Amino acid sequence: MMNRLEEAIIYATEKHAGKVRKFGNMPFILHPFEVTQILATMTDDVEILAAGMLHDIVENTDGTIEDIEERFGKRVAYLVASESEEKYPNELMSASWKRRKETSINILMKTEDDGVRMLWLADKLANIRSLSRVYAERGEEMWKILNQQDPDLQLWYYKSVAEAVEMSLNRTGAFKEYIQHINFIWPGTFDSDKARYKKYREVDISGCKLLGRGAKGEVYRYDNELVIKVYNKNNTYHDVEQEIESSRRAFILRVPTAMSFGIVSVGNRYGAMYELVDADTVSKCIARAPGQVDTYARIMADLAKRIHSIDAGNDDSFPYAKTWLIDFVNGVENEDAALAERCRKLISELPDSNKLIHGDFHTGNVFMQKGEPLLIDMDRMSRGDPIAEISGFYYFYVVLGEEDPSVVENFMGFSYDTAKRLFDSFIRHYMETDDESIINEVIEKSAFLSYIRYINRFWLSGNPTAEEREIIDRYMKKLEPLADKLTSLALYN
Repeated sequence: MMNRLEEAIIYATEKHAGKVRKFGNMPFILHPFEVTQILATMTDDVEILAAGMLHDIVENTDGTIEDIEERFGKRVAYLVASESEEKYPNELMSASWKRRKETSINILMKTEDDGVRMLWLADKLANIRSLSRVYAERGEEMWKILNQQDPDLQLWYYKSVAEAVEMSLNRTGAFKEYIQHINFIWPGTFDSDKARYKKYREVDISGCKLLGRGAKGEVYRYDNELVIKVYNKNNTYHDVEQEIESSRRAFILRVPTAMSFGIVSVGNRYGAMYELVDADTVSKCIARAPGQVDTYARIMADLAKRIHSIDAGNDDSFPYAKTWLIDFVNGVENEDAALAERCRKLISELPDSNKLIHGDFHTGNVFMQKGEPLLIDMDRMSRGDPIAEISGFYYFYVVLGEEDPSVVENFMGFSYDTAKRLFDSFIRHYMETDDESIINEVIEKSAFLSYIRYINRFWLSGNPTAEEREIIDRYMKKLEPLADKLTSLALYN
């Protein structure tokens, strides 16, 4: 009786009969064979190997995921589906290229299955081997014969795959070869060390106290002197390295920040170690003593003003904040293109100030050590108008809890009522006024940017559910009158 791999070889050979590869005019079936051979250097799991033979069936033949599941089982079908891009039959392949790749990369980033990572690496390695051969012969002329002719976008795609699989597969020969091909076509993309196995210090956080959660991960007390930030699984080594580098630059500019001294691995996730002796997040401090919320609001306001007074000059390692504010408009674009354009115009007219902005400023990212606040989470450090920071604070403490207060309570560790009191006190300390007309003007600008961000939140993982659509509709109705009313978003007109 044939095993699953032997049956997959026969099925794939039949389905791909008569088809040829773009490069070299060779029989297409040679590509799935190559992918399967690469997989065999990483695993002997027959289901993963079978998926290697079948991974192009859905995209390039009349075979379906349902056919594969019926013949080879759910596991093989799941693996093949992870590599099968959505089809846009009414569009040219070149027109839908970026959208298809973004969707598929998002699946890879979120997977917890090493089989998916292996399949992706094997397929992309086989593809980039072909690219390298053609590039060696034709150089930059090669791009003219591809669906995507922009070499920078091609680099983004291949680099994104490398970053997504590095933690799990960097000790494999396939990964090392993959990095070498990227560096051949795009010299200097990766440090040469990436082509050699790099073992990170392995850290076990079992029993460690959770200090706080943020958008990118959790922070734990590791021992009496150290805390560790554990990043979400969709964060790559590049994200961690970038944050550490931002921390170093910020420290040089005298931002009060806790310095990380190394990347570690926590299971299949990355971590960054910080030396913080007897320190707790401001969130923890407020949770213990909610009656002191005004005290901590003042501390946060003073810290924000201190950051916003620092001039980063023309250091373009800190991007302008309005670039990521404009990215938030993508969700509104899916609802009302005309309104989205008005939103973008208001954001784009924000002044290009070189003053620093933390970019993810909330009480879970600030530690109190010996009475002094220290910042972590520096990956969104930017330059720009302080309204970008103030609106983020409003988003975390007010908007996120309007539909469901437990969202803020679970995120910050204290009640939604306390969170709203924190923002109210914070903005009055920051603006140094109790003049309600001034406070209300800042709140309207903050609400405008927060509503845009909140609407986008529901589009990040694909099409919103019916329940989410109702929420989006409510916030679109809140957003439109603000877009009509506001003439400037700058904090100080």
